Amino acid sequence: MPNERNMDPKKCPMPVQEPEVRRRNFDEVALGYTYEMAVNEARRCMNCKNKPCTTACPVSIDIPAFIERVVHEDMEGAYQIISQSSSLPAVCGRVCPQERQCESKCIRGIKGESVGIGRLERFVADYHREHCTEKPQVPSPNGHKVAIIGAGPSGLTAAGDLAKAGYQVTVYEALHLAGGVLVYGIPEFRLPKIIVQKEIDNLKAIGVDIETNMVIGKVLTIDELFEMGFEAIYIGSGAGLPRFMNIPGESLKGVYSANEYLTRINLMKAYKPGSKTPIKHSKKVAVVGGGNVAMDAARSAMRMGAEEVYIVYRRGMEELPARKEEVEHAKEEGIIFKTLTNPVEVLGNEAGEVCGMRCIEMELGEPDASGRRSPVVKEGSEFTLDVDTMIMAIGTSPNPLIRKTTPGLETNKKGCIVTDGENGLTSREGVYAGGDAVTGAATVILAMGAGKAAAKAIDEYIQKKA
Repeated sequence: MPNERNMDPKKCPMPVQEPEVRRRNFDEVALGYTYEMAVNEARRCMNCKNKPCTTACPVSIDIPAFIERVVHEDMEGAYQIISQSSSLPAVCGRVCPQERQCESKCIRGIKGESVGIGRLERFVADYHREHCTEKPQVPSPNGHKVAIIGAGPSGLTAAGDLAKAGYQVTVYEALHLAGGVLVYGIPEFRLPKIIVQKEIDNLKAIGVDIETNMVIGKVLTIDELFEMGFEAIYIGSGAGLPRFMNIPGESLKGVYSANEYLTRINLMKAYKPGSKTPIKHSKKVAVVGGGNVAMDAARSAMRMGAEEVYIVYRRGMEELPARKEEVEHAKEEGIIFKTLTNPVEVLGNEAGEVCGMRCIEMELGEPDASGRRSPVVKEGSEFTLDVDTMIMAIGTSPNPLIRKTTPGLETNKKGCIVTDGENGLTSREGVYAGGDAVTGAATVILAMGAGKAAAKAIDEYIQKKA
């Protein structure tokens, strides 16, 4: 019965491909809940009145309300509740770090495991996509125009919220496909591109215009966009400029940034048989870094045919910033973790190709300003790692093109756009910004939260002027 709660202390496991199978294909690893699994997991929710999970959601989804709809097997009703707050539910259900946000506040997690909120969001979004035949309703136009720079999660979220409020929204995307990091960064085995495209199609169906191959700062400037009649502009251009360690040998053949490596695979389909995209089919790969991007690059390298893949990270396993689930999947697939290890030189052969990596072991010292224990060199611990490819996944920063072509736009020493924080307002009137362009590389859901907040602020700004 719907009113009966499931008091199992553990959440329903997510069905997945077996590691030995999936490590050599790019099909989605997590297979999703069945209908029965979803209803049973939803019944673990206590439908709390104070909704701590919703408070911890960056886009403020009414989580108990949508889960209660699943309990009553009203999947379309559940989807409508989610879509009131999120323009990308099928994406968030797959890549959002729920364990650090909504699920971390779930009261079921006090004496057991939290409710599988992300897994239920994914199920509801997929069920809607597979069963709903009605076209989205196009909102009545309000006569105002807004431009969005960047068709990643932040820009798409702002575009969706503004379009629902009746604005004529044009999104300018530098690449030939919309989606941002969702299409060039996150691999197919974590986020199938057909899912991303469907979410984008939903936005187009409510009137969002997406113009690709439009590099703002080169094809058009922000000042020229205002001259075209746009009343406000949102910058959600991300942080796609890779960082390197500036150690000897980084210019050798076989050294990639994670951005380049993943873009060649994900956006340019280097993983497909017969692909014309040039990418090295490596035997032994070292990925430097410990975040989700590092896990994505390492697991992609394994699927590209590598025999050995290492994660080289200067802190310990407990300090890895990647999602716990991604680390576990990487381990299951045979990725080797070389923690408390730092590269000091990339070694090359006579042909100028990578043939090894000289490393040094680290120890954890006192906590740094962020509270994390700082790694220090362990004297006399140098060793050489036998690899033919090195992938740098130590972070990214915003491309300087927009800030260099926009007079009066304040940025900080890292090249990130400075805003008022809460609303995304920049130093230029009518110009708002959010996501990685402001924070540096962060999560998809935080970028979406910034886009949502800025859309609300833009609406208030334009309506006040009208």
